[in-house]
Amino acid sequence: MRNPALRHVLTMMLTPILMCVGMGLAYLGAFSSPEPHHMPVAVVGSGPQAKVFAQTVKDRAGDKLDVRTLDDRSAAIDRLMTRDIDGAYVLGGKAPELIVAGAGSDTTVSVVEKVFTPVAARQGLPLTVTDVAPTVDDDPTGQGLFFLLVAVSIGSYASVAVIGGAGAVLRMRTRALLVVAASGVVSLIGAAFAGPVFHLAHQHLWGLWAMTWLYSAGILFIGVGLHTFLKKWTTLGVMVLFVMLNFTSSGGIFRPDVQNGFFAALHGFWNGAGYVEGARSLLYFDSYDLARNVWTLVAWLAAGLVVIGVAKLAESRQERALTAPAAPARSEAELTAEADEEAEQAVA
Repeated sequence: MRNPALRHVLTMMLTPILMCVGMGLAYLGAFSSPEPHHMPVAVVGSGPQAKVFAQTVKDRAGDKLDVRTLDDRSAAIDRLMTRDIDGAYVLGGKAPELIVAGAGSDTTVSVVEKVFTPVAARQGLPLTVTDVAPTVDDDPTGQGLFFLLVAVSIGSYASVAVIGGAGAVLRMRTRALLVVAASGVVSLIGAAFAGPVFHLAHQHLWGLWAMTWLYSAGILFIGVGLHTFLKKWTTLGVMVLFVMLNFTSSGGIFRPDVQNGFFAALHGFWNGAGYVEGARSLLYFDSYDLARNVWTLVAWLAAGLVVIGVAKLAESRQERALTAPAAPARSEAELTAEADEEAEQAVA
């Protein structure tokens, strides 16, 4: 192609096209057809009747449910608060009762209700639903934490374009300090959203801030480190890691037991899942399993430190190579133009 400007535009168009394809595959693949897969539920009752009833529910549901029996209601509540089950159907009494933990996932509660409402109807009795872990009134669906994740993620990966692109002329140590500062600002904004602005967190706000900093710093260190190798493709790479695969596997909208195997598997170790599930644990489930989710965020931060360390070594080699007389050094103007281009992509 003879026109260099047109060639440049067409090359740059690859990024939005790949973003479109990636977002479609990720979001539609993760959210388009939610269906329970071995969702853990319990039938509460004693004696052979409860076991027969549980087996009947299992036979009707097939692979959609993993049905177990529990002897009493308190045991069911304990299992819900430790998130071992998603719902418990209590036999006996004047009417059957379905116990759920709404803070775990509003969509999961909806699925469990759809499963057991027809069961109660076949018994000719109304179903009473009891939520033992409700969300705060300011976040009735419990999805506020997911949108907090979105806000913090955007602030973090957009900062990558600025520090990695515009800051490419700076020493890596300076960029690392900027990462610490930027993640601190982003985490404080996130804490403000969760606390005084939208009242998602009525307690443990500083604990939520600390997790937000870990999450944001992990994204920034990884992104700034990758910039050394990906250059203008950094925005696309970071979006794949921290939007396409991250939001969809976080459990903020659908938990893994209603997603396909790929996104359910990512939920076990991806940083967005660690953040959302850690926040739920901290705010609603007496910090049960909080340590595992915090360690997930720490592991991603550690990975970021490794990436940025490798990038520093690579840049040191490049600098030594550029000091050779035959090697033409890139001008600061060229680096600035490339950084502006990346920033435009990130804003888009």
